[in-house]
Amino acid sequence: MSRNNNTIRIALDAMGSDDCPAPEVQASIQAANEYGDEILLVGPEDELRMRLGQLDGSPSKVKIINALEAITMEDKGLQLALKAKRTKAKNSMAIGIDLVKNGQADAFITAGNTGGALATAFYRLGLVDGLERPALTALFPVQGGYAVVLDIGANPDCKPEHLYQFAMMGSIYAQKVLSIQNPRVGLLSNGEEAGKGNQLIQETFPLLLSSDLNFIGNVEGKELFGGQADVVVTDGFTGNILLKSSEAVAKLMVDMLRQELTSNLRTKIGAGLARPAFSAIRKLLDPSEIGAAPLLGVNGLVFIGHGRSNDYALVNAIRTARQAVKSNLLEAIRNRIEEQISSLPQVKVS
Repeated sequence: MSRNNNTIRIALDAMGSDDCPAPEVQASIQAANEYGDEILLVGPEDELRMRLGQLDGSPSKVKIINALEAITMEDKGLQLALKAKRTKAKNSMAIGIDLVKNGQADAFITAGNTGGALATAFYRLGLVDGLERPALTALFPVQGGYAVVLDIGANPDCKPEHLYQFAMMGSIYAQKVLSIQNPRVGLLSNGEEAGKGNQLIQETFPLLLSSDLNFIGNVEGKELFGGQADVVVTDGFTGNILLKSSEAVAKLMVDMLRQELTSNLRTKIGAGLARPAFSAIRKLLDPSEIGAAPLLGVNGLVFIGHGRSNDYALVNAIRTARQAVKSNLLEAIRNRIEEQISSLPQVKVS
């Protein structure tokens, strides 16, 4: 959608997080006051209006969009598909994503059921012309900053052509969000050599090598976290395991450090002196600092956060979405795919 003015409109699913709608209501007021943009809070109108009235701050920039139903963590299979696809669906995800589809919002954010958000975005927005799969994308903290990693869960099974398309989208995201002019693209594998990896990796390697991307070859975990690649591409099954394992290891390290540094008086004194450094590390490893992951490839800006998101995480998710809107991320992906459409390998939908 072309920008005709400076006001950004973000639709926020008020029925997404584990503690909804309290964090979403608080975040909507904080973000509206901080950024001056319009927050479209999607959920049960009466309850949201009551909660807004109980909070400090001006709610004038917060608009309530009534949605009486929600896609919950219990929704699966056919039930979830019907909630995602129905033309007159009344759940908050469908209504919020329709706001993006109809040009009434610039981006949609939810901390709800990830599968529900993926299905709803796919069915209601469709894909950018020329793409066959969307990719859920994360910023991983690495040496020297962040790396874009995709896919982290949208596509358990992929073909080489899908990873090629993910690499293009990830490269654009790194340019727009991390301001990296010529992102280094790596292919996640169990070895750096070109012949390493399973069949998917071996067949993807020559596609990336022959592209105009800044492909640096296969990368292992040590290269990823060592900051040697700006974009790392993998299938959704592997990416999801990588994401959850990384989060678990980060939490373990922080917990172990806290335990060791408070074990006696001497270490407590040292911990006090090192508190600023530990706070900086904790902040870097905290996923709530980014707030939400974009679903790249769908024909609209959709961001998915953790179910345990609090108001701080959701405000950061709104900040992330605003950055994508302001940088014209969606238009950049569309233009890139249009330029490359003649050279893209043909993918049969299975």
